[in-house]
Amino acid sequence: MSDIISVLSALAEPTRLGAMRILLDGGEHCVCELMRRLGASQSRMSRHMGILKAAGLVVDRRDAQWVRYRLHPEMSPHSAVIVEAAVVALTETRLAA
Repeated sequence: MSDIISVLSALAEPTRLGAMRILLDGGEHCVCELMRRLGASQSRMSRHMGILKAAGLVVDRRDAQWVRYRLHPEMSPHSAVIVEAAVVALTETRLAA
C-alpha cells in the first residue's frame, strides 16, 4: 500500500508527471532535455527526478556531466498501471483544453 501512495505522491506534481510522459517512450533522456522540454531549471528538475527515483519509477546513469534517466526496468506492475493511467489522463486533459 505504501508503494502505491509513494507513486501517487510522486505523480501529483505536473513537472514530474510530464517527465514520466517523456520517459514512457522507453528511451533514456538527459536532465538537459527534460529541463528544456518541461521548462524547469537544472536544480528543480534534478529534485523532481530524485523524487521519481525514490518512488521506484526511474533509474539514472551518469554520463560525463549529465545524468540520464529512464523508466525503472523493474517497476512493479501496479506502479506501471498507475503511471500509464496518469499520463493518459494528462494527455486527454491537454487535448480537451
